[in-house]
Amino acid sequence: MTTILAISGSLRDASHNHALLRHAAELAPDDIEITFFDELGGLPHYDPDIDGDDPPEAATALREALSRADALLVSTPEYNGSIPGALKDAIDWGSRPFGASALSGKPAAVIGATTGGYGAVWAQQDARKALGIAGARVIEDGVALGRAHEAFDDTGRLRSQEHAQGLVAVVERLAQAAQPVAAGS
Repeated sequence: MTTILAISGSLRDASHNHALLRHAAELAPDDIEITFFDELGGLPHYDPDIDGDDPPEAATALREALSRADALLVSTPEYNGSIPGALKDAIDWGSRPFGASALSGKPAAVIGATTGGYGAVWAQQDARKALGIAGARVIEDGVALGRAHEAFDDTGRLRSQEHAQGLVAVVERLAQAAQPVAAGS
């Protein structure tokens, strides 16, 4: 069983990025389990002065969730052409201690949804860059879901079979990338 930790970069309850991750979990093959980190809103801004022997509870919870997972799947909205601050803080908390962090060597993939036409492509690029610098092994596969407010049916499933297939492909590729990590743990 491959375990993928899902983090939505949106803090909104009715987030399209939450919906995208929920649908990914629903579509995932039986040998892939997607779990969710739902405490993003409780993470403080990253501050080295409060990160030490007794970091904030939410940061510890994030690091533990990352450590338990074989891979990471991030779904990001796009705020002013980039990733939300809360998501950047999660990446920063997950990247410490540098070189021995929970993100170090962790396979990661980034997808995104926005109500605009481009599906958060700039935010996805920035998230991939930040995750890579933080030590994750980022795969380039992704899903860019534009016009997200029209993309889901009443049950929360993607209307487009093409987007659903793309989502499955990302999850399967991420699980493949995690296999050497999972086999060694």
